[in-house]
Amino acid sequence: MFHVKPRIVAVANQKGGVGKTTTAINLGAALAAYEQRTLLVDLDPQSNCTSGVGLRPAADAITTYQLLTGQAGLSAAVMPTSFPCLDMVPATPELAGAEVELVGMVGREFRLRDALASVRDHRVVLVDCPPSLGLLTVNALAAASGLLIPIQCEYFALEGVSELMRTVGEVRRFLNPGLAIEGILLTMYDERTNLAQQVAEEVRAAFGAVVFETVVPRNVRLAEAPSHGRPIHAYDLRSRGSQAYLRLGREYLERIEAADVA
Repeated sequence: MFHVKPRIVAVANQKGGVGKTTTAINLGAALAAYEQRTLLVDLDPQSNCTSGVGLRPAADAITTYQLLTGQAGLSAAVMPTSFPCLDMVPATPELAGAEVELVGMVGREFRLRDALASVRDHRVVLVDCPPSLGLLTVNALAAASGLLIPIQCEYFALEGVSELMRTVGEVRRFLNPGLAIEGILLTMYDERTNLAQQVAEEVRAAFGAVVFETVVPRNVRLAEAPSHGRPIHAYDLRSRGSQAYLRLGREYLERIEAADVA
């Protein structure tokens, strides 16, 4: 049991291909490696976060679909992974139907918040959001205490973030006044290109200290790991991608520990 309230973090960016699921999996695994009990919640119908930790839910498994539609509670949905301190609420493509079904439900924006209210023995909950600003992502933002935004170090990187920030403003105004920007993470960074360096400078100039010092490099091993159903630390501990996410895990823990003291 933890004496502090679990941190629920939405990992979101409506722009696809920015390393969102990669970040959810590998930050979660890094926190687990530091012996922080971590829960991954797969809120994307593509269910890449689920397969990325090696889970293949059975046809009758309890997933985020049942969680959001009220057919099951959180305790029934949590599955252990093969990695100590890392658990998962899995998803299947069935989740795509939930967005339509939620439209007619009372409190539709708060279904995930209410389901996660019973979290007790996890230090951090990471919610992997779909690449859109639809009702599933709104549920994650309404449930979260913080938002982690991966930004790819390529052209147009900041365009999607401005739209996400407008959505965050609306969520704060109507659904979740306490939603904070937990951090912005620069991903797919290639130090050999002027463009990556320029994007990194622009992001740091725009958002300041909220941007993590850790930068995730473009790394082949990171791209390979999900196909083996393993976080990068279990796939290739010595790779640059693994070392980056371990640094990110340490940096993130330092941030939340400082916030808890404050």
